[in-house]
Amino acid sequence: MNLLASRSSRMKASEIRELLKLLDQPDIISFAGGIPDPALFPAEAIRDAYADVLGGSEAGAALQYQVSEGYLPLRRWIAGQMGKLGVACEEANIFITSGSQQALDYIGKLLLSPGDTALVTWPTYLGALQAFNAYEPRYDRLRPEGGNMTPDAYRAAAAANGGRVKFAYLVPDFANPTGNTLDRQQREAVLDLAGELDIAIVEDAAYRALRYDGEGVPPILALDCARSGGIDKARTLYCGSFSKILSPGMRIGWVCAPRHVVDKLVLMKQASDLHSPSINQMVMHRAAEAVFEAQVEKLIGAYRERRDGLFAALEANMPKGVTWSRPEGGMFVWVTLPEGADATALLARSVKEARVAFVPGNAFYADGTGRNTLRLSFTLADQRAVSEGIPRLAALLKA
Repeated sequence: MNLLASRSSRMKASEIRELLKLLDQPDIISFAGGIPDPALFPAEAIRDAYADVLGGSEAGAALQYQVSEGYLPLRRWIAGQMGKLGVACEEANIFITSGSQQALDYIGKLLLSPGDTALVTWPTYLGALQAFNAYEPRYDRLRPEGGNMTPDAYRAAAAANGGRVKFAYLVPDFANPTGNTLDRQQREAVLDLAGELDIAIVEDAAYRALRYDGEGVPPILALDCARSGGIDKARTLYCGSFSKILSPGMRIGWVCAPRHVVDKLVLMKQASDLHSPSINQMVMHRAAEAVFEAQVEKLIGAYRERRDGLFAALEANMPKGVTWSRPEGGMFVWVTLPEGADATALLARSVKEARVAFVPGNAFYADGTGRNTLRLSFTLADQRAVSEGIPRLAALLKA
Protein backbone atom coordinates (compact mmCIF):
# COMPACT_ATOMS: atom_id res chain seq x y z
CA MET A 1 0.00 0.00 0.00
CA ASN A 2 2.94 2.35 0.50
CA LEU A 3 3.47 2.32 -3.27
CA LEU A 4 0.12 3.93 -4.07
CA ALA A 5 -0.02 7.40 -5.61
CA SER A 6 -1.33 10.20 -3.42
CA ARG A 7 -4.43 10.50 -5.61
CA SER A 8 -5.56 7.02 -4.55
CA SER A 9 -6.54 8.41 -1.15
CA ARG A 10 -9.29 10.39 -2.87
CA MET A 11 -10.79 7.37 -4.61
CA LYS A 12 -13.88 6.25 -2.70
CA ALA A 13 -16.59 3.72 -3.37
CA SER A 14 -19.78 5.09 -4.87
CA GLU A 15 -22.65 4.83 -2.43
CA ILE A 16 -24.96 4.46 -5.41
CA ARG A 17 -22.95 1.59 -6.93
CA GLU A 18 -23.05 -0.18 -3.56
CA LEU A 19 -26.78 0.39 -3.21
CA LEU A 20 -27.40 -1.15 -6.63
CA LYS A 21 -26.44 -4.49 -5.06
CA LEU A 22 -29.69 -4.28 -3.12
CA LEU A 23 -31.61 -4.70 -6.36
CA ASP A 24 -30.68 -8.38 -6.23
CA GLN A 25 -32.74 -8.75 -3.04
CA PRO A 26 -36.31 -9.33 -4.23
CA ASP A 27 -38.00 -7.95 -1.12
CA ILE A 28 -36.23 -4.58 -1.32
CA ILE A 29 -38.21 -1.69 -2.79
CA SER A 30 -35.51 0.50 -4.28
CA PHE A 31 -35.70 4.18 -5.13
CA ALA A 32 -31.89 4.25 -5.13
CA GLY A 33 -30.22 3.60 -8.47
CA GLY A 34 -30.83 6.23 -11.13
CA ILE A 35 -31.06 3.67 -13.88
CA PRO A 36 -33.49 3.24 -16.77
CA ASP A 37 -36.16 0.55 -16.75
CA PRO A 38 -34.77 -2.43 -18.72
CA ALA A 39 -38.30 -3.38 -19.72
CA LEU A 40 -38.34 -0.21 -21.84
CA PHE A 41 -35.06 -0.81 -23.69
CA PRO A 42 -35.47 -1.00 -27.51
CA ALA A 43 -34.14 -4.55 -27.44
CA GLU A 44 -35.63 -5.55 -30.79
CA ALA A 45 -34.11 -2.59 -32.63
CA ILE A 46 -30.72 -3.22 -31.04
CA ARG A 47 -30.90 -6.95 -31.82
CA ASP A 48 -31.73 -6.17 -35.44
CA ALA A 49 -28.87 -3.67 -35.61
CA TYR A 50 -26.36 -6.23 -34.36
CA ALA A 51 -27.66 -8.74 -36.91
CA ASP A 52 -27.41 -6.14 -39.67
CA VAL A 53 -23.85 -5.19 -38.75
CA LEU A 54 -22.55 -8.72 -38.35
CA GLY A 55 -24.45 -10.08 -41.33
CA GLY A 56 -23.34 -7.42 -43.79
CA SER A 57 -20.28 -5.97 -45.43
CA GLU A 58 -19.21 -4.08 -42.28
CA ALA A 59 -18.78 -7.20 -40.13
CA GLY A 60 -15.01 -7.06 -40.40
CA ALA A 61 -14.87 -3.39 -39.47
CA ALA A 62 -17.20 -4.01 -36.53
CA LEU A 63 -14.77 -6.53 -35.07
CA GLN A 64 -11.66 -4.50 -35.90
CA TYR A 65 -9.88 -1.58 -34.28
CA GLN A 66 -11.56 1.82 -34.77
CA VAL A 67 -10.20 5.35 -34.96
CA SER A 68 -9.99 6.96 -31.53
CA GLU A 69 -12.37 9.80 -32.46
CA GLY A 70 -15.17 7.28 -32.99
CA TYR A 71 -17.26 5.78 -35.79
CA LEU A 72 -17.73 8.52 -38.38
CA PRO A 73 -21.43 7.92 -39.26
CA LEU A 74 -22.32 8.00 -35.56
CA ARG A 75 -20.41 11.23 -35.06
CA ARG A 76 -22.21 12.75 -38.05
CA TRP A 77 -25.59 11.70 -36.63
CA ILE A 78 -24.73 13.27 -33.26
CA ALA A 79 -23.57 16.46 -34.98
CA GLY A 80 -26.96 16.61 -36.68
CA GLN A 81 -28.73 16.21 -33.33
CA MET A 82 -26.60 18.98 -31.83
CA GLY A 83 -27.60 21.19 -34.73
CA LYS A 84 -31.27 20.70 -33.78
CA LEU A 85 -30.36 22.02 -30.31
CA GLY A 86 -28.85 25.18 -31.75
CA VAL A 87 -25.22 24.04 -31.85
CA ALA A 88 -23.88 24.24 -35.40
CA CYS A 89 -21.00 21.77 -35.55
CA GLU A 90 -19.35 19.07 -37.63
CA GLU A 91 -18.20 15.54 -36.91
CA ALA A 92 -14.76 16.97 -36.08
CA ASN A 93 -16.38 18.52 -32.99
CA ILE A 94 -17.71 15.16 -31.76
CA PHE A 95 -15.65 12.69 -29.73
CA ILE A 96 -17.06 9.27 -28.78
CA THR A 97 -16.45 8.01 -25.24
CA SER A 98 -17.23 4.88 -23.26
CA GLY A 99 -20.22 6.53 -21.61
CA SER A 100 -20.31 10.15 -20.49
CA GLN A 101 -18.59 9.06 -17.28
CA GLN A 102 -15.40 8.53 -19.27
CA ALA A 103 -15.88 12.00 -20.73
CA LEU A 104 -15.88 13.49 -17.23
CA ASP A 105 -12.73 11.57 -16.35
CA TYR A 106 -10.93 12.76 -19.47
CA ILE A 107 -12.00 16.37 -18.93
CA GLY A 108 -10.72 16.23 -15.36
CA LYS A 109 -7.44 14.82 -16.61
CA LEU A 110 -7.22 17.47 -19.31
CA LEU A 111 -7.95 20.51 -17.16
CA LEU A 112 -7.05 19.81 -13.53
CA SER A 113 -3.63 19.95 -11.94
CA PRO A 114 -3.33 19.09 -8.23
CA GLY A 115 -4.67 21.96 -6.18
CA ASP A 116 -6.72 23.53 -8.96
CA THR A 117 -10.34 24.46 -8.26
CA ALA A 118 -13.50 23.09 -9.88
CA LEU A 119 -16.73 24.98 -9.31
CA VAL A 120 -19.65 22.63 -8.63
CA THR A 121 -23.16 23.01 -7.30
CA TRP A 122 -24.03 21.98 -3.74
CA PRO A 123 -25.21 19.19 -4.31
CA THR A 124 -23.84 17.81 -7.58
CA TYR A 125 -23.55 14.53 -9.45
CA LEU A 126 -21.57 12.06 -7.33
CA GLY A 127 -19.96 10.44 -10.38
CA ALA A 128 -18.48 13.78 -11.42
CA LEU A 129 -16.85 14.20 -8.01
CA GLN A 130 -15.43 10.68 -8.31
CA ALA A 131 -14.09 11.40 -11.79
CA PHE A 132 -12.48 14.68 -10.79
CA ASN A 133 -11.14 13.51 -7.42
CA ALA A 134 -8.40 11.45 -9.05
CA TYR A 135 -6.80 14.70 -10.26
CA GLU A 136 -6.65 16.16 -6.74
CA PRO A 137 -8.68 19.36 -7.07
CA ARG A 138 -10.39 21.47 -4.45
CA TYR A 139 -14.03 22.40 -4.90
CA ASP A 140 -15.75 25.72 -4.54
CA ARG A 141 -19.46 26.34 -4.59
CA LEU A 142 -21.27 27.37 -7.77
CA ARG A 143 -24.69 28.97 -7.28
CA PRO A 144 -26.42 29.23 -10.67
CA GLU A 145 -29.55 30.50 -8.94
CA GLY A 146 -27.61 33.55 -7.67
CA GLY A 147 -25.31 34.44 -4.82
CA ASN A 148 -21.97 33.44 -6.32
CA MET A 149 -18.77 34.92 -4.97
CA THR A 150 -17.11 37.59 -7.07
CA PRO A 151 -14.59 36.41 -9.67
CA ASP A 152 -11.80 37.97 -7.60
CA ALA A 153 -12.92 36.05 -4.51
CA TYR A 154 -12.98 32.76 -6.44
CA ARG A 155 -9.50 33.49 -7.80
CA ALA A 156 -8.12 34.42 -4.40
CA ALA A 157 -9.51 31.26 -2.78
CA ALA A 158 -8.02 29.12 -5.55
CA ALA A 159 -4.65 30.86 -5.34
CA ALA A 160 -4.55 30.38 -1.57
CA ASN A 161 -4.75 26.64 -2.26
CA GLY A 162 -1.90 26.84 -4.77
CA GLY A 163 -3.93 26.53 -7.95
CA ARG A 164 -6.35 28.21 -10.36
CA VAL A 165 -10.05 27.99 -11.07
CA LYS A 166 -10.31 25.75 -14.15
CA PHE A 167 -13.96 25.02 -14.88
CA ALA A 168 -17.55 25.09 -13.70
CA TYR A 169 -19.37 21.73 -13.84
CA LEU A 170 -23.14 21.47 -13.79
CA VAL A 171 -26.13 19.41 -14.96
CA PRO A 172 -28.46 22.15 -16.24
CA ASP A 173 -31.41 19.92 -17.23
CA PHE A 174 -33.16 17.80 -14.57
CA ALA A 175 -30.02 17.63 -12.48
CA ASN A 176 -28.76 14.55 -10.75
CA PRO A 177 -29.56 14.54 -7.85
CA THR A 178 -32.08 17.39 -7.39
CA GLY A 179 -34.07 17.21 -10.62
CA ASN A 180 -33.73 20.99 -10.96
CA THR A 181 -33.41 22.77 -14.30
CA LEU A 182 -31.67 26.08 -14.91
CA ASP A 183 -33.67 28.71 -16.76
CA ARG A 184 -32.13 30.73 -19.56
CA GLN A 185 -31.18 33.64 -17.31
CA GLN A 186 -29.31 31.30 -14.96
CA ARG A 187 -27.44 29.70 -17.87
CA GLU A 188 -26.47 33.12 -19.15
CA ALA A 189 -25.23 34.03 -15.67
CA VAL A 190 -23.00 30.94 -15.61
CA LEU A 191 -21.57 32.01 -18.96
CA ASP A 192 -20.99 35.51 -17.59
CA LEU A 193 -19.09 34.14 -14.60
CA ALA A 194 -17.05 31.75 -16.74
CA GLY A 195 -16.12 34.62 -19.04
CA GLU A 196 -15.01 36.82 -16.15
CA LEU A 197 -12.94 33.96 -14.72
CA ASP A 198 -11.79 32.79 -18.18
CA ILE A 199 -12.62 29.17 -17.36
CA ALA A 200 -14.31 26.28 -19.14
CA ILE A 201 -17.87 25.09 -18.54
CA VAL A 202 -18.59 21.37 -18.42
CA GLU A 203 -22.24 20.85 -19.39
CA ASP A 204 -23.48 17.38 -18.41
CA ALA A 205 -26.56 16.76 -20.55
CA ALA A 206 -27.30 13.14 -19.66
CA TYR A 207 -31.01 13.75 -18.97
CA ARG A 208 -31.81 16.53 -21.43
CA ALA A 209 -34.12 14.48 -23.69
CA LEU A 210 -36.34 13.39 -20.78
CA ARG A 211 -38.60 16.44 -20.49
CA TYR A 212 -42.16 15.70 -19.34
CA ASP A 213 -43.54 19.22 -18.80
CA GLY A 214 -42.75 22.80 -19.73
CA GLU A 215 -40.66 24.32 -22.47
CA GLY A 216 -37.10 23.36 -23.28
CA VAL A 217 -34.22 25.74 -22.60
CA PRO A 218 -31.27 26.05 -25.03
CA PRO A 219 -28.14 24.19 -23.96
CA ILE A 220 -25.41 26.31 -22.42
CA LEU A 221 -23.25 25.37 -25.40
CA ALA A 222 -25.84 26.82 -27.80
CA LEU A 223 -25.90 30.09 -25.85
CA ASP A 224 -22.10 30.07 -25.77
CA CYS A 225 -21.84 29.57 -29.55
CA ALA A 226 -24.20 32.48 -30.13
CA ARG A 227 -22.04 34.71 -27.96
CA SER A 228 -18.61 33.57 -29.10
CA GLY A 229 -19.24 33.22 -32.81
CA GLY A 230 -19.18 29.43 -33.16
CA ILE A 231 -18.29 26.20 -31.47
CA ASP A 232 -14.56 26.43 -32.11
CA LYS A 233 -14.50 29.68 -30.12
CA ALA A 234 -16.73 28.40 -27.30
CA ARG A 235 -15.61 27.58 -23.76
CA THR A 236 -18.34 24.98 -23.07
CA LEU A 237 -17.71 21.22 -23.28
CA TYR A 238 -21.00 19.37 -23.77
CA CYS A 239 -21.19 15.76 -22.50
CA GLY A 240 -23.97 13.65 -24.01
CA SER A 241 -25.01 10.05 -23.56
CA PHE A 242 -27.19 7.32 -25.04
CA SER A 243 -27.38 5.56 -21.67
CA LYS A 244 -30.67 7.03 -20.47
CA ILE A 245 -32.48 6.63 -23.81
CA LEU A 246 -31.23 3.56 -25.70
CA SER A 247 -28.87 1.47 -23.56
CA PRO A 248 -26.47 2.10 -20.66
CA GLY A 249 -24.83 -1.30 -21.15
CA MET A 250 -23.46 -0.39 -24.56
CA ARG A 251 -21.44 2.43 -22.94
CA ILE A 252 -21.64 5.06 -25.67
CA GLY A 253 -21.37 8.74 -24.81
CA TRP A 254 -19.84 11.76 -26.48
CA VAL A 255 -18.27 15.17 -26.06
CA CYS A 256 -19.22 18.08 -28.33
CA ALA A 257 -16.47 20.69 -28.09
CA PRO A 258 -14.07 22.95 -30.00
CA ARG A 259 -11.78 21.01 -32.32
CA HIS A 260 -8.64 21.86 -30.39
CA VAL A 261 -10.21 20.26 -27.29
CA VAL A 262 -11.33 17.18 -29.24
CA ASP A 263 -7.76 16.80 -30.51
CA LYS A 264 -6.46 16.61 -26.94
CA LEU A 265 -9.19 14.18 -25.88
CA VAL A 266 -8.28 11.91 -28.78
CA LEU A 267 -4.71 11.71 -27.49
CA MET A 268 -6.05 10.65 -24.09
CA LYS A 269 -8.21 7.98 -25.69
CA GLN A 270 -5.24 6.62 -27.58
CA ALA A 271 -3.30 6.29 -24.33
CA SER A 272 -6.23 4.83 -22.41
CA ASP A 273 -8.42 2.30 -24.24
CA LEU A 274 -7.62 3.20 -27.89
CA HIS A 275 -11.31 3.58 -28.81
CA SER A 276 -14.80 2.70 -27.66
CA PRO A 277 -16.00 -0.70 -28.96
CA SER A 278 -16.40 -0.58 -32.74
CA ILE A 279 -19.40 -2.87 -32.93
CA ASN A 280 -21.29 -0.99 -30.22
CA GLN A 281 -20.75 2.31 -32.01
CA MET A 282 -21.98 0.89 -35.30
CA VAL A 283 -25.02 -0.70 -33.67
CA MET A 284 -25.80 2.48 -31.74
CA HIS A 285 -25.74 4.45 -34.98
CA ARG A 286 -28.25 2.13 -36.61
CA ALA A 287 -30.49 1.99 -33.56
CA ALA A 288 -30.43 5.76 -33.08
CA GLU A 289 -31.34 6.36 -36.72
CA ALA A 290 -34.18 3.86 -36.48
CA VAL A 291 -35.84 4.50 -33.13
CA PHE A 292 -34.32 7.39 -31.16
CA GLU A 293 -37.26 9.79 -31.42
CA ALA A 294 -39.87 7.08 -30.83
CA GLN A 295 -37.89 5.78 -27.87
CA VAL A 296 -37.78 9.23 -26.29
CA GLU A 297 -41.56 9.53 -26.62
CA LYS A 298 -42.08 6.08 -25.07
CA LEU A 299 -39.87 6.90 -22.10
CA ILE A 300 -41.53 10.28 -21.55
CA GLY A 301 -44.94 8.64 -21.34
CA ALA A 302 -43.82 5.93 -18.93
CA TYR A 303 -41.60 8.02 -16.67
CA ARG A 304 -44.00 10.97 -16.45
CA GLU A 305 -46.65 8.62 -15.05
CA ARG A 306 -44.20 7.20 -12.49
CA ARG A 307 -43.02 10.65 -11.46
CA ASP A 308 -46.59 11.81 -10.95
CA GLY A 309 -47.35 8.68 -8.93
CA LEU A 310 -44.38 9.43 -6.68
CA PHE A 311 -45.53 13.03 -6.24
CA ALA A 312 -48.98 11.84 -5.18
CA ALA A 313 -47.58 9.30 -2.72
CA LEU A 314 -45.26 11.85 -1.13
CA GLU A 315 -48.11 14.33 -0.81
CA ALA A 316 -50.38 11.76 0.78
CA ASN A 317 -47.89 10.24 3.23
CA MET A 318 -44.97 12.46 4.17
CA PRO A 319 -45.12 14.20 7.56
CA LYS A 320 -45.03 17.94 8.02
CA GLY A 321 -41.58 19.45 7.59
CA VAL A 322 -40.55 17.16 4.71
CA THR A 323 -40.28 18.88 1.32
CA TRP A 324 -39.33 17.71 -2.15
CA SER A 325 -38.45 19.01 -5.61
CA ARG A 326 -40.95 18.90 -8.48
CA PRO A 327 -38.78 18.26 -11.56
CA GLU A 328 -40.14 18.77 -15.07
CA GLY A 329 -38.19 15.74 -16.31
CA GLY A 330 -35.28 13.43 -15.66
CA MET A 331 -35.17 10.61 -13.14
CA PHE A 332 -34.99 12.10 -9.65
CA VAL A 333 -36.89 13.76 -6.84
CA TRP A 334 -34.86 15.47 -4.10
CA VAL A 335 -36.26 15.22 -0.60
CA THR A 336 -35.31 17.53 2.26
CA LEU A 337 -35.94 16.34 5.80
CA PRO A 338 -36.24 18.61 8.84
CA GLU A 339 -32.99 20.15 10.14
CA GLY A 340 -31.05 17.74 12.28
CA ALA A 341 -32.28 14.62 10.50
CA ASP A 342 -29.65 12.18 9.22
CA ALA A 343 -30.55 10.42 5.97
CA THR A 344 -27.63 8.01 6.25
CA ALA A 345 -28.87 6.76 9.61
CA LEU A 346 -32.39 6.68 8.20
CA LEU A 347 -31.22 4.50 5.30
CA ALA A 348 -29.82 1.88 7.67
CA ARG A 349 -33.16 1.72 9.49
CA SER A 350 -35.14 1.86 6.26
CA VAL A 351 -33.37 -1.11 4.70
CA LYS A 352 -33.55 -3.17 7.90
CA GLU A 353 -37.06 -2.31 9.08
CA ALA A 354 -38.98 -1.17 6.01
CA ARG A 355 -36.99 -2.85 3.21
CA VAL A 356 -36.89 0.43 1.29
CA ALA A 357 -33.70 1.88 -0.26
CA PHE A 358 -32.78 5.41 -1.34
CA VAL A 359 -29.57 7.44 -1.65
CA PRO A 360 -28.53 9.70 1.26
CA GLY A 361 -27.97 13.24 0.05
CA ASN A 362 -24.63 13.98 1.68
CA ALA A 363 -22.91 11.78 -0.94
CA PHE A 364 -23.63 14.51 -3.49
CA TYR A 365 -22.01 17.37 -1.56
CA ALA A 366 -18.34 18.13 -2.15
CA ASP A 367 -18.03 19.19 1.50
CA GLY A 368 -20.03 16.29 2.96
CA THR A 369 -22.92 18.44 4.18
CA GLY A 370 -26.58 17.92 3.28
CA ARG A 371 -27.12 15.13 5.76
CA ASN A 372 -30.84 15.90 5.99
CA THR A 373 -31.42 15.26 2.28
CA LEU A 374 -32.01 12.18 0.15
CA ARG A 375 -32.57 11.26 -3.48
CA LEU A 376 -35.44 9.16 -4.82
CA SER A 377 -35.37 7.75 -8.34
CA PHE A 378 -38.73 6.96 -9.94
CA THR A 379 -37.70 5.26 -13.19
CA LEU A 380 -38.02 1.75 -11.71
CA ALA A 381 -40.82 2.70 -9.31
CA ASP A 382 -44.01 1.10 -10.59
CA GLN A 383 -47.37 1.63 -8.89
CA ARG A 384 -46.84 -1.22 -6.42
CA ALA A 385 -43.39 0.01 -5.39
CA VAL A 386 -44.64 3.54 -4.79
CA SER A 387 -47.87 2.56 -3.03
CA GLU A 388 -45.99 0.26 -0.65
CA GLY A 389 -42.58 1.88 -0.36
CA ILE A 390 -43.40 5.54 0.27
CA PRO A 391 -45.84 4.83 3.16
CA ARG A 392 -43.20 2.61 4.78
CA LEU A 393 -40.56 5.32 4.47
CA ALA A 394 -42.97 7.96 5.75
CA ALA A 395 -43.83 5.80 8.75
CA LEU A 396 -40.16 5.72 9.77
CA LEU A 397 -40.01 9.52 9.57
CA LYS A 398 -43.10 9.83 11.74
CA ALA A 399 -41.80 7.38 14.36
